[in-house]
Amino acid sequence: MKKTLSVFGMTCNKCVAHVKMALEELEQVKSAEVSLQEQSAVVELNEDVADEVLKNAVEEFGYEVRAIK
Repeated sequence: MKKTLSVFGMTCNKCVAHVKMALEELEQVKSAEVSLQEQSAVVELNEDVADEVLKNAVEEFGYEVRAIK
């Protein structure tokens, strides 16, 4: 299962690394691919996870999640 997050506020590769780390620290996330250019993150999940959990993980690092598909 995959989910795509629209992430606002990333300005550099360090931001990309923060978002990737925040998502991959979650037990339900198998992997995360984060794009600075697309301002998005695609997560591959081991199991279903509430959108709010993904959103909170990213927003704890100071970025804004505008949508999850």
